[in-house]
Formats: sequence, C-alpha cells, structure tokens
Amino acid sequence: MTAPHLSLAQIRNRLVLTARAVLRAHRPDPDGRCRVCRVAGCRVSAAARDVLAAAACRETLAGRPAPPGPGVQAG
Repeated sequence: MTAPHLSLAQIRNRLVLTARAVLRAHRPDPDGRCRVCRVAGCRVSAAARDVLAAAACRETLAGRPAPPGPGVQAG
C-alpha cells in the first residue's frame, strides 16, 4: 500500500518497525562503535531512538499505556 491509503496508526506502526530494525543493525560492538557506521556516537541509532521515544510519548498522551521498548537504553 502507498501512504495515501494508510491510516495514521499504520504509518506510525511502520515508523516504529523501521526504527527497531535500524536499532538492530546499528547496535554497538563490544568496543562501543556502531557496527555499520563504525563511530562511537551513531547518529542513525540516535534518530531511531528519538522516533521510538516520540511514538511512546504519543501513546501516553493518548491515555494508552506505551508499549515496551526494544530493550535499547538511550546513551
């Protein structure tokens, strides 16, 4: 489906799924650097965490409990 035919909830869910996939790919190695970018402060994973935080904030503002996060701590 294309975006004009999706509901706002479907768009939000796709953003959340994409952000979680990005966090899986850009998680840090034991040396603390991103596996893809090879930098210590990966801006891509930071943006994905921001998307998840915004989605969780929206859920709590709507009066519904926020879903549990992917287990990634903001750093």
